[in-house]
Amino acid sequence: MEGLPFIKMHGLGNDFVIIDGRVNPVEIGADAARRIADRHTGIGCDQLIVLAGPRNADAQAFMTIRNADGGESAACGNATRCVAALLMDENGTDQAIIETEAGILVGEGAPEGITLDMASPRTDWRDIPLAGDHDTAHLPLGSGPVADPAACSMGNPHATFFVDDVEAIEIAAIGPGLEHDPIFPERANIGFAQVVAADRIRLRVWERGAGLTSACATGACAAVVNGVRRGLLARRVRCILDGGELVVEWRERDGHVLMTGPTAVTFTGLIGPGLLDGGTP
Repeated sequence: MEGLPFIKMHGLGNDFVIIDGRVNPVEIGADAARRIADRHTGIGCDQLIVLAGPRNADAQAFMTIRNADGGESAACGNATRCVAALLMDENGTDQAIIETEAGILVGEGAPEGITLDMASPRTDWRDIPLAGDHDTAHLPLGSGPVADPAACSMGNPHATFFVDDVEAIEIAAIGPGLEHDPIFPERANIGFAQVVAADRIRLRVWERGAGLTSACATGACAAVVNGVRRGLLARRVRCILDGGELVVEWRERDGHVLMTGPTAVTFTGLIGPGLLDGGTP
């Protein structure tokens, strides 16, 4: 049976189906993305990544992202690290330049995996975006032990709640409502961070369009940025997620966020026509 080649990769358990359309362009719509992402009848993934030829001459590829629900996203840190690893291996280099809807991102080899320069966070309410003019360091959202988050954009919208005990939060119960709160016109990724020390946090994230995932790299970047803004964290922080650890640094000299973590190839295969067009496999 003929099919469309793919690579299955993950970063700390945040998993992706990656399709290389640089030579032969590929378009995957929302319905096909949902079928591919389904963990029972498809391949299963948090996000579907399609590579295309770069629009910018400095980049090696342009990557598009669809969440498991079929919706589009401009940024995904773990997926970009995975793509960077593929490109570095392909070219025999220790650097990859990737173009995304959120801008140009540069990945480099590091002792703990791949370091990705996520550029500068955006903290203005219009850039996140929010539905109205709010203090983005203290949003009027939530109640009780889960309240008063800070928000920023890492190419996608994030809100971070700083809580006393992240394990006590029923994230699956409250995550969907917070993701879809009217304050977020494009929905948002919702992080729950417990500050262990100034250079260490325990973090869990309800991802927009994907639910509770084992690791959200842009969520880790947002948590560190928001923690620094609140005076809770140092500029370099080790983030402990369900799937492992990421190191995030909000560099003072230029305001860029650097995120470092591992990547892995799980398997390769072919996507059958039933997943692509909805017909019989």
